[in-house]
Amino acid sequence: MRERRFGRTGRSISELGVGTWGMGGGIGGWTGADDRQSAAVLQAAVDAGITFFDSALVYGYGHTDRLLGELVRANPDRQLFVASKVPPKDREWPARPGARIRDVFPPDHVRASVEGILRQARLPALDLVQFHVWQDEWAEEESWQRAVDDLRREGLARHVGISVNRREPANVIRTLRTGLIDAVQVVHNVFEQAPEDELFPACRALDVAVIARVPFDEGSLTGTLTADSRWPEGDWRNSYFSPAALGETLARVDALRPLVPPGETMARLALRFILSSPDVTTVIPGMRRLEHLAENVAAAEAGPLPAELLAALRAHRWDRPQSRASLS
Repeated sequence: MRERRFGRTGRSISELGVGTWGMGGGIGGWTGADDRQSAAVLQAAVDAGITFFDSALVYGYGHTDRLLGELVRANPDRQLFVASKVPPKDREWPARPGARIRDVFPPDHVRASVEGILRQARLPALDLVQFHVWQDEWAEEESWQRAVDDLRREGLARHVGISVNRREPANVIRTLRTGLIDAVQVVHNVFEQAPEDELFPACRALDVAVIARVPFDEGSLTGTLTADSRWPEGDWRNSYFSPAALGETLARVDALRPLVPPGETMARLALRFILSSPDVTTVIPGMRRLEHLAENVAAAEAGPLPAELLAALRAHRWDRPQSRASLS
């Protein structure tokens, strides 16, 4: 497994990571999680050379933090990199314009959340603590700056990042210029190419790591969804893929199919598109089955896409309105 520099931190991580939202279960998440299966996939990922694992306190109310803590303890000889996220206190995903940081990330809430994550994981520190939403108007607020300084000084978090709102990739650049943020997590895939406009150049200039999430557009870019795709009650994909949204998405997926090379799959093509960017540090697909892990590892091992295929995929950019229904 190839590794890439994690920005200016001096550390390196696997260019393929694991996103654990789908392993968490719980209301408002993904249904179908199975702990035994999740543990097998996580261990197989470590065995394949994956070192970066991303969680959040709200994924199953700390359940994925517990799974990752168990993984770290089962692999004491591996340098695993564990990331998690502090939820907004007002439980608004994404953060609303005009929201006050004292209502979203007051210092006592930030500390209590990090301590809660560490308690669930039974770890002394996190490699990366991320704010789970953001508004760039908070950049100069001293409250969050003091909070992250305290986390670092007390050894609770080695690095600090921000998971930016879906379809608002530039809504963090002022904050990056404070020099206090080590990593940005952003939705980036064949459809969602907007991070390349402003965010990636800013991260390159400031040596900030980039974590690419939602590489498969919540499943559509695997090429396996159909007009009849439905999910159990309570699964958030029912809202993301409303009947109208699903129809529009499938039309765009069908337009991509002629670009999938012989012997390749759309899922591998989607991952290789992201990994072709030198600005991306790691990509974190969710993978709950061993066959999905094997497919993703094969994509990473195949390396970047040819220039002409990358150019053809650029024509499939899809600038959609901001979504107000995402924890990812």
